[in-house]
Amino acid sequence: MFTTLRRDIQAFMDNDPAARSRLEILLAYPGLHALWFHRLAHALWRRRLYFLGRMVSQFGRFFTGIEIHPGARIGRCLVIDHGMGTVIGETAEIGDNVLLYHNVTLGGVDLIKAKRHPTLEDHVVVGAGAQILGPIRIGSHSRIGSNAVVVKDVPPGSVVVGVPGRARPRSAVQAPLPSPALPPIGHEDMDLHHNITPDITMEMLLEMSGRLRAVEQELATQRSEQWEGMLDEEDSFAGAHI
Repeated sequence: MFTTLRRDIQAFMDNDPAARSRLEILLAYPGLHALWFHRLAHALWRRRLYFLGRMVSQFGRFFTGIEIHPGARIGRCLVIDHGMGTVIGETAEIGDNVLLYHNVTLGGVDLIKAKRHPTLEDHVVVGAGAQILGPIRIGSHSRIGSNAVVVKDVPPGSVVVGVPGRARPRSAVQAPLPSPALPPIGHEDMDLHHNITPDITMEMLLEMSGRLRAVEQELATQRSEQWEGMLDEEDSFAGAHI
């Protein structure tokens, strides 16, 4: 147990440049507190002590502003940075070395009592305000951009931005790094370079602009050919009447 607690603290230490000491993380990081509340709630849930599990989860929500259902399965070294407003549903599954920012939702889209929440594989980063909905799978080493709405499976090593979210190979921006055996997660693996997340809206506008230029050039060529044809016909007609 103490090994797990130390690993959790170290994960926050490695992934938050604002963290100055482990004591600060222990006392002042709600993301860590929410994770520990969940570990206790999930242990009760697995022992079929559902009411107690929900009560512990509710206390965690009250104290941290982060709602994690006790049935959710969370791997090692989850980091919830800031965390306020983050919601993780009952059948959600989170792999190892995952980073979530605030206002993230791992939610469902129907009322069936079965798998209805997302699965995040190892080394996934989810930006602030992102919504990942339904029983979909986010591949390892993927990054979900801020405020993206993801409703389809995402291949490993992808970057997803936009509404609805569109996946692009991360290799076009930065090649995914090989997954280590397990922690620690440091900046070598969990990069936070949001400035290199592709702007798909701008890419679409540029693509449309390029297509428009191509259409204009084609129309100009057709008009030029038509004028040349008309001039040739006039020359032929004039020559026939000389």
